[in-house]
Amino acid sequence: MNLVIVESPTKAKKLTGYLGSDFKIEASVGHVRDLPQKKLGVDIDKNFEPSYEVNPDKKKVIAQICKLAKTANKIYLATDPDREGEAIAWHIKYLIEEKSPGKDFYRATFHEITKNAVLDAINHPESIRMDLVDAQQARRVLDRLVGYQLSPVLWKKIRRGLSAGRVQSVALKMISEREKEILNFKPEEYWEVDVLLSLAQKIKAQFKVKQDPQGKNIGWEDLNDELIVSRVMKLGSKTYEPKNEQDVTKVVENLKAAAYQVLEVEKKERKRSSLPPFTTSTLQQAAANRLGLTSKNTMRLAQQLYEEGLITYHRTDSVNLSTQAIDSAREYIATNFGPSYLPSKARIFKGKSKNAQEAHEAIRVTDVNVLADSILRTNKDFTPQHVRLYELIWKRFIACQINDAVYDSTVLTIEATNKDFKAICKSNGSVLKFDGWMKLFPAGDDVILPDLAKGQDLFYQDINPAQKFTQPPARYNDASLIKELEKKGIGRPSTYASIISVIEDRGYVTREQKKFIATSVGMTVSDFLIEHFQDIMDYDFTAEMEEDLDRISRGEKEWRKVIAAFYTPFEKKLQKVSDKAERVQIPVEKTGEKCPECLKKVESGELKAEEVGEVVIRSGRFGKFKSCSRFPECKFTENIVATLGDQKCPLCHEGAIVVKNTRWGKPFFGCSNYPKCDWASWAKPAPDLSLTPKQWAEMQKERAERKAKRATAKEQKSQVKE
Repeated sequence: MNLVIVESPTKAKKLTGYLGSDFKIEASVGHVRDLPQKKLGVDIDKNFEPSYEVNPDKKKVIAQICKLAKTANKIYLATDPDREGEAIAWHIKYLIEEKSPGKDFYRATFHEITKNAVLDAINHPESIRMDLVDAQQARRVLDRLVGYQLSPVLWKKIRRGLSAGRVQSVALKMISEREKEILNFKPEEYWEVDVLLSLAQKIKAQFKVKQDPQGKNIGWEDLNDELIVSRVMKLGSKTYEPKNEQDVTKVVENLKAAAYQVLEVEKKERKRSSLPPFTTSTLQQAAANRLGLTSKNTMRLAQQLYEEGLITYHRTDSVNLSTQAIDSAREYIATNFGPSYLPSKARIFKGKSKNAQEAHEAIRVTDVNVLADSILRTNKDFTPQHVRLYELIWKRFIACQINDAVYDSTVLTIEATNKDFKAICKSNGSVLKFDGWMKLFPAGDDVILPDLAKGQDLFYQDINPAQKFTQPPARYNDASLIKELEKKGIGRPSTYASIISVIEDRGYVTREQKKFIATSVGMTVSDFLIEHFQDIMDYDFTAEMEEDLDRISRGEKEWRKVIAAFYTPFEKKLQKVSDKAERVQIPVEKTGEKCPECLKKVESGELKAEEVGEVVIRSGRFGKFKSCSRFPECKFTENIVATLGDQKCPLCHEGAIVVKNTRWGKPFFGCSNYPKCDWASWAKPAPDLSLTPKQWAEMQKERAERKAKRATAKEQKSQVKE
C-alpha cells in the first residue's frame, strides 16, 4: 500500500478517484504543527530555534496518519505547491519519522487537481525543497517575534488587549494615513464649461438639461447625431481653468455669441489588448471590483474551486500558461467565436514578480469546455458566488488569447471666436469597430461624432457651466488596498486576505459601503507605532524584508541570519520604548452627560460631586459603546443602539428596527421588542416591508431547513476526515 497525504478532505476525495486501489489517500486538514499559542516558542539564545507543537485538534489526525505510514511502502507528500504546502509536508514527514524511521518519502506537486496532473506528479516525484520550508519558517518566526513582543508594549502604553503585527500594522498605517488625508482635505472650487453645438443653424432635435440629485446641471439628455458636446479647453493660448463663477460669467457670454468652426479632425484606429490571466493579487482585485467579494471570500471560494479540480492553484504570482492550456483556449475560440477572434500566434505574458517560477501557472480553468452554469449541477455545495467567480476566471483565461478590440477614435478641435475673444474646445468620440476580447467583457456605449471636415462651421445651441469641487482621495476598498500593498511590495498575494481580516477582527478598521475606515483605536495604535518603531512601519523596510524572505526561498540567504539582522536592533528599541515612552490615550467622543454609576456613588457618599465622570463614547472591537471617563476606576458601560430612524419592525409594527452586531462584528437588523418579537434580518429591510406571522413562520422554517442542510454537509465532510 502507498500512502498519499494531502491537506483537504475534498482534495483527498478527488485523488481517490484518480489513483488505483494501491493508494490510500489521507488528509492532514491543514497545518499539523505550529509554534505554541500561549508562549513565544522561539529560543532567541539558541539562534532563534523554533519550538513546534502538534496542534491540539490534530492529534487524532496525526495518530491516524502515523498508523497508516507504518504499513506503507511509499509515502507521497502531496500538499499544495507553495511555501505553506512545503512546510506542511516537512512537518508531516518529521512526525512520521519519529514513529516509523527509515520510510521512503516522495514530494508530489501538482498545480491542478486533474487526473493527468496528479498521475504525472506521482510518477515524477521530487524531494522536499528546504529553501521553501526555511522561507516559511522565517516568516513564522519573524511574525511571532514582532507580534508576541510588541503587543505587550501596546498593552502597557495604550490599552490591554491590543496587538501588533509586522505586516498588518503597515497595512493599518496605509488606511490611517488615507483617513488623515480625508479629514484634512479642503475642497477647492472649479468649473467645467460644455457647449452644445449643431451641424445646422436650425435643427429639429430636442434636448433637455440633465441634473444631479442636488439640482446642478451635469449635461444633456436626448442627444442625437446632429449634436456635438464640446468642452472649453483653452482661452487664447492659455489652458482654461476657471476657479469661480466670476471667471466663468464673461466666458459664457462670449461663447453664446461666438462663431464656431472645426479647426482640426484627428481620426485614428486604436487597439485595446486583453489583460493577462489572473494571479492571486489580480483575482482578488477583480473579484472585489466586479463581484463585490472581500479578499477573504475570494480566496475561500477559489480554494473550493481548486479542490474540486475546476481551476489551477490559486496562490501564484505567475502569469505563465502551459502550452496545453493555451492550445485548449485557442481551439475553443476558433470553434465558438470564429477565426477573426483568433490571433495568428498565441499570446505570451511576462510577469513582474521576481519570485514567480515558470513551472507555476496563472490561475485558469482546467477545462475550457466546463461552463459556469454547469458547475452548480455537479456540486451541491456550490453557491451562485462560486459560479460567478468561476465565470470570471474562465472569461479572463479565454479573453487573454483573443484578438485585440479595435476602436475608431475621433478628436475634434473646435475654435470659438467673438471679436477679440478666442477659445479652443475639444470633443472626443470612440466607436467600437471590432469587439475582440471585449465580447466577453463588454464596455460602455459608443460616443459617436458626426463626420466633419476641417473648416466646417458649427452652430451654438446651448451652454452648461457646471460648478464642481475637488474630491478627497477615496478610501481603500479590498481591490485598491491590495493593489497598493502589491505596488509597495508589502506582504504577498497569498497573505493579503489574512492581513485584511486581522486588522478588521482587531477593531482597527471598519467597513462602510465596502470601504475601510480607520477607527480611533486603529489611528492611535498606528500613530504610536510610527512614532516609536519607524523601521517596522516603514514601507521600504517592510518591502525589503519581504524580498529577504524571497531570497531565502531562492536559496540566496540563510534564514537565521536574516532574523538575527532584524531582531538585534528591534530588541533594543523594544526595551527603550517600554521604559521611556509616555502612555497615550485613545480619543473619545464627549456626550456632556454625567455618569449614572458615579451619581449613585455620590448619593451613597462614596464619591464627591466634583469627581463625577462624564459619559464618553469609545471604540471597541465590536463597535462604539458608552463608558465613563473615569475608566478603569468606574466600570460603567452601555451599548449604543443604532436604529433605522422612525422605521418600525415589519412583523410587530411596534418596535423600532435596531442595528446590532454579532460577536464576530457582522451587523444585522432586529426588533427592539426582542424577545417578545423575534424578527431579524441580515439585509436592511425596505421601508414598506410588512410581514404576517404566517409569512414569518414560513421564512423561519426555510432558514431552519437550510441550516440543517449545512449541518448535514458539515457532518458528511467530518466523516470523510475521520
